[in-house]
Amino acid sequence: MLPLCSTSSCHLGKGLCSARYSLVLILHFSLFMMYLLRVNLSITIIAMTNGTNPGSLTNSSTDVCPNCSHAQPNGSHRAFTQGAPVYDWRAETQGVILSALFYGYLFTQLLGGYWSGQFGGKLVLGYGLLSTSALMLLVPLAAGLGAVYLIGLQALLGMAEGVIFPAQYMLLAKWALPLERSRLIQLAVAGCTFGTFVTFPAAGIICQYVGWPYVFYIFGGIGCVWCGFWFLLVYEDPACHPHISAGEKEYIVSSLANQGISHGRSLPLLAMIKSLPLWAIAVPCFCSEWLIYKLLASMPTYMHEVLRFDIRENGLLAALPYIGNWLCTIVSGVLADFLLSKQVFSIATVRKLFSVLGMMLPAISLVAVSYVGCDYTAAVVFLTLSMTVISMCGAGFYTKHMDIAPRYAGFVLGVTNTLGTVSGIIAPTAVGFLTSQDLLTGWRNVFCVSAALNLFGRLFYVTFGSGTIQDWAREDTALQ
Repeated sequence: MLPLCSTSSCHLGKGLCSARYSLVLILHFSLFMMYLLRVNLSITIIAMTNGTNPGSLTNSSTDVCPNCSHAQPNGSHRAFTQGAPVYDWRAETQGVILSALFYGYLFTQLLGGYWSGQFGGKLVLGYGLLSTSALMLLVPLAAGLGAVYLIGLQALLGMAEGVIFPAQYMLLAKWALPLERSRLIQLAVAGCTFGTFVTFPAAGIICQYVGWPYVFYIFGGIGCVWCGFWFLLVYEDPACHPHISAGEKEYIVSSLANQGISHGRSLPLLAMIKSLPLWAIAVPCFCSEWLIYKLLASMPTYMHEVLRFDIRENGLLAALPYIGNWLCTIVSGVLADFLLSKQVFSIATVRKLFSVLGMMLPAISLVAVSYVGCDYTAAVVFLTLSMTVISMCGAGFYTKHMDIAPRYAGFVLGVTNTLGTVSGIIAPTAVGFLTSQDLLTGWRNVFCVSAALNLFGRLFYVTFGSGTIQDWAREDTALQ
């Protein structure tokens, strides 16, 4: 991983040309690849199914919006299948398929954090991404064998992906300076939304012009190639980096001297369970990720079933909220670090400020979406606003893992992400059941439940959140 440029600022350990910013750039594109692989089924499932929703088309025609698509109403689906197989899966089945990834994802969050502490984030993240890419190539085969096989493969994909985020946090904990954490984490995590932004329109276009199986072949192949670059370019910590300047190495080591080394086999589990500041991260993670995963998995379906966009328009419009999210993710990280560096607010206050804004405004937007009905412009605007502003949480409680327990950052992220993954399991399935009888009323309930959860998470975090390293994270304790 060579620094991005060679200037005096590199030798001082400052600036965008430093080794740590090079790492963040590689992490950005690695998480881009992860989401390229994760969300493609959300748009592709429209092409894989029969173009209708047997569970919801029992509704009268007044329950859905008039067709706003420029495509031929009777031929659009036939056009984008391109001779590929088409499956007759009900809304409930589609919801379970989309949720299945999170069943596997749930089981490897804690393992990913623990393994990262023992073996390093580089190896764990790299092999997790490589396994995900390879398994993605098998999706068309599994779908052809039946929905049960696809559900099983989705669970395996989730297990492979589950180690990636904890490993990323463990890696960043060894590189990110306290006054740069918000921007470095947000720059890395922005790759997720950038990946979603690219995947939705790209998958829609591939489905329409080539056929849906090629979405998985193309994206899986690209992921395998990228993993080669990952293993060649990434180094576990500044001490392992052969090209980092002495100035930057000293700058990082001295800034992180008080947080300790990786935890190895020692985990203060009982102290973690009793820690309210840790629960203050986990609860809003569940609440906000319900909204994120619900939109991630189900927004293309909402635009197809209710707003009646064809698959190409659907992909483009479903991607729009994520470019706003990508921009706001980067800006909010820079702004949070600016407030901290100027000592305008304490760490705890900055995290709570961004968490409140990132959870309250999306809740209001979702309630608005539920009542705009068939106003296509208003629906897209409010959905975009909701996904844009929720990214501010990344500079809020999503950064707290390194604030309260930097040496256990990967494992703590695994703990909170496990709870967040539960919402990823429930949300798409809940959407399938809520919308299986009455589309407009069902989607209104979906949006209002998401808004209520977001407001509850905000209240819990503001009440119990902390900005200091916890006592149990300051030194190794015996495994409880």
